[in-house]
Amino acid sequence: MFLLVGFGTKQRHLGPGSVRTCRRCGNTSQWARVRQVRQFTLFFLPVARWGRRELEVCGICGNAVEI
Repeated sequence: MFLLVGFGTKQRHLGPGSVRTCRRCGNTSQWARVRQVRQFTLFFLPVARWGRRELEVCGICGNAVEI
C-alpha cells in the first residue's frame, strides 16, 4: 500500500498592502498582503486546515507582520 501525505503552510497573495517602514531592513516600501494557512494533505488534497493568519510582507527583505 502506498500512502502520500503532507504537512505544510500554504500562502495566498491578496494584493498590495500599506506603505510601511520595515523594522528589519529600515526601508520604506509597499508591502504585500498574504493569507497563510497550515494544512494536512492526503494524496495532494487538503484534508484539514487550521491556523489562518493574514500578514503583510516586506517586498525587500521578506519580513512579515501579522495584521
